[in-house]
Amino acid sequence: MKRIAFALLVIICAYSCSDKKSIPNVSNIKVQIDVKRFDKDFFALDTNNVETSLNKLQQQYPTFLNDYLYNILGIEPIPDSVTKKVKRFIYDYKSVYESVQSTFTATEKMQKEITKGCQFVKYYFPEYKLPQHIITYIGPIEGYANVLTNEGLAVGLQLYLGKDYSLYQTGFVREVYAEYQSRRFEPAYIPVNCMKNMMDEIYPAANPDQPLIYQMIEAGKRLYMLDQFLPETADSLKTGYTQAQLDGCYESEATIWNFFLQNNLLYITDPSQTRDYVTDGPRTELLGEASPGFIGQFVGWQIVKKWMSEDSKRTLPQLLKTPAKEIFEEAKYKPR
Repeated sequence: MKRIAFALLVIICAYSCSDKKSIPNVSNIKVQIDVKRFDKDFFALDTNNVETSLNKLQQQYPTFLNDYLYNILGIEPIPDSVTKKVKRFIYDYKSVYESVQSTFTATEKMQKEITKGCQFVKYYFPEYKLPQHIITYIGPIEGYANVLTNEGLAVGLQLYLGKDYSLYQTGFVREVYAEYQSRRFEPAYIPVNCMKNMMDEIYPAANPDQPLIYQMIEAGKRLYMLDQFLPETADSLKTGYTQAQLDGCYESEATIWNFFLQNNLLYITDPSQTRDYVTDGPRTELLGEASPGFIGQFVGWQIVKKWMSEDSKRTLPQLLKTPAKEIFEEAKYKPR
């Protein structure tokens, strides 16, 4: 297989910045979503009387408390086990709790960005039932960062304390999370991940057994969708790439596409061959050290943007209903 060096250039302004987006006015779309600080309420439990305290907490969080105890913390629903493990978790995570409180003294910015994203969700998908609450919690460091529950968007603040947070530098965390993952442990990723959770409900991931080009277009659809929900958010946050990687993708767009053509990769279906291009990772090995992982989403995104730009009457719901094969054939994608 031919290797192609992926040269990243330092570009003053990202190419994505030059895209002129037509952003709908959603200011008249009413969305009510509040923030509930479960993290504070949980760590305020009376550890000398855990059972009674949990019963009171359940009145505030009718369904989320069970989700938290049995799914997020993974405690067995046995009274003695619950009491012991709740006390142990509060003791073990006291320093994390203190760090969360100093980092997230206010949640207005998070609330505002997620609310704005929800307005766009409602604009494009008026029938979708939006969550009414953002529930912040502290879970295991190796656990969930975001969960969409019946009670609301649950955000695990233990994974948003900033990439340089001391706990993330420990051997245990470095074994659980690679550097390309832990560098995203920034508060700025919270709205992006919340929108991804809703996106998964609206448009579940497609069949992974189809040819690579269709998998890439499906990934491109999802990235295009995320871009519509968060049009003012940096593309580097939405893609998960560094800004240098994203700039390099635009600079090397034709080179990347030619790599897939020259190596006859578009119609391969073997997961062992497609995996490197459609899953997250530190880099795409055959494109060089400077390339991002999940390069397929970038290629698919460009194809989708071209297809959408050719007819101003095309809508986001129409995009999602259109088969990847049809999009590919009609887009006639050929970057220069």
